[in-house]
Amino acid sequence: MDFAFDARTEELRAKLLAFMDEYVYPAEAVAEEQRARLGSPWQTPAVVEELKAEARRQGLWNLFLPDSEYGAGLTNLQYAPLAEIMGRSPQLAPTVTNCTAPDTGNMEVLAQFGDDQQRKQWLEPLLAGEIRSAFAMTEPEVASSDATNITTRIERDGDEYVITGRKWYISGAMNPDCKIFIVMGKTDPDGADIRRQQSMVLVPRDTPGVTIRRAMRVFGYEDHHHGGHAEVVFDHARVPVPNLVGEEGGGFAIAQARLGPGRIHHCMRLIGMAERAIELMCRRAVSRTAFGKELAQQGVVHNWIADARVTVEQLRLLVLKTAWLMDTVGNRGAHTEIQSIKIATPRAVVEILDRAIQLHGAGGVSQDFPLAELYAAARTLMIADGPDEVHQRSLARRELKRYV
Repeated sequence: MDFAFDARTEELRAKLLAFMDEYVYPAEAVAEEQRARLGSPWQTPAVVEELKAEARRQGLWNLFLPDSEYGAGLTNLQYAPLAEIMGRSPQLAPTVTNCTAPDTGNMEVLAQFGDDQQRKQWLEPLLAGEIRSAFAMTEPEVASSDATNITTRIERDGDEYVITGRKWYISGAMNPDCKIFIVMGKTDPDGADIRRQQSMVLVPRDTPGVTIRRAMRVFGYEDHHHGGHAEVVFDHARVPVPNLVGEEGGGFAIAQARLGPGRIHHCMRLIGMAERAIELMCRRAVSRTAFGKELAQQGVVHNWIADARVTVEQLRLLVLKTAWLMDTVGNRGAHTEIQSIKIATPRAVVEILDRAIQLHGAGGVSQDFPLAELYAAARTLMIADGPDEVHQRSLARRELKRYV
């Protein structure tokens, strides 16, 4: 593996770093001020649309899509350092470059599994940043870490599918620009193969029978930047049969294909969050005095900063190796590494953020610094896209299999 970035990656890194300094970081406070004046906390501040237009103008748009027909045509290895940079401002940067979840995963699903009509109707406006989307899989009544548990029904009735069920923590669904749900449910609940019972269908937000019941909070945050997380009820919502994504019984496989890239994208951004935390720690340490000397002269602070730097360098190497394997041997060939970074990265970044918060004292838990919100996001990723324990179980079984 060559550790040097190629020319295109270096060019995009330079542009993106400049874009962050000139536009994104200054807009963080502006977006909050504008949002406070809007009629609804879920409306998009004007500065976000301005940044989206500038990102498109600079060619910093849809960088995540490896298919050059739809996106930038970058490999995972090329995209990794760019996602890391965006992770330094996860509230704004992924959104204004059209590289934010859940839209990224949904666009990948539509590009890979959607038909021509589905791509024209939904993928094209998503690629243009004209609408937002949501992915509805998690349910409150079952352990959704096992996707075969889902109870939402998708029943065929003539030329329509009827969807009945309750979902929650459906990311992006509170945003009024969210126009389409990709819903996972069971079309064959009694099928012999539990991984062929599920299917996915496209459900427009304005479909009769679809109700956004409430916003779900994450550690007290409503994640306005992200479009919120909603509890959504599907009460005999009807959609045409052509709204099926792929084939009946293919939902579980599509979900796995969707989550693979998503997991590594999260880990890339997490490293950027850790870098932001280290920067804030260092700035705080050299600007504050306690007990007669700068915090930067305290031994425990030295340990925190040094340990954080070592951890980030280790994580980055593992994430880059995973990206390289995904490019060279595919997601299946990189299964062990994908699970490894999904386990290791959120856990380590949570610890770095925790120490950064500690160094900032009361400021660390306040709204005046991004650390508390970053902590909530990183801690949530120990659950999202499969909790750590599920990945540990799978990884350990694969290791043990060689000795049985």
